[in-house]
Amino acid sequence: MKVINTKKAPAAIGPYSQAIVVNGMLFTSGQIAICPETGEVEANTIEGQTEQVMKNLGALLAEAGVDFTAVVKTTCFLRDIEDFAVFNGIYEKYFVSKPARSCVAVKKLPKDVLCEVELIAVLPQ
Repeated sequence: MKVINTKKAPAAIGPYSQAIVVNGMLFTSGQIAICPETGEVEANTIEGQTEQVMKNLGALLAEAGVDFTAVVKTTCFLRDIEDFAVFNGIYEKYFVSKPARSCVAVKKLPKDVLCEVELIAVLPQ
C-alpha cells in the first residue's frame, strides 16, 4: 500500500489518509468542501461546495498521476436530495467518462457541508 498525501487537498480531519493506492487502484477518502489553503469551508452553496470538492478530488488524482478519466466508481453524499440536479450539473463537467456511481442523501455531514464525494480510480500500469 502507498499513502497519497498532498497539500493541494485538505489535510485529514481524523485518523485516515487522503487516499491509498493498492494493486493499481486509487481509493480516496471522502472529500468535503474544505479549502486546502485555509482549512475552512468557505462556500455556503451547493454549487460552491461541489466545485471545491471536485478541486480536492482533482488534486488527489493528480498526485496519483491520473485525472478524472481514470475514475471507475464514485460514491456521493448529499445533505439534501433536492440539491441532486444542481450537484449533477457540476459533477458531469468533471466526470465526463461517466463512471459507476452511487448517490444518497444523508442526515448530516462533517462540518455541516452540503456534499461529500469519494472515488476509486485505475492507475496506469
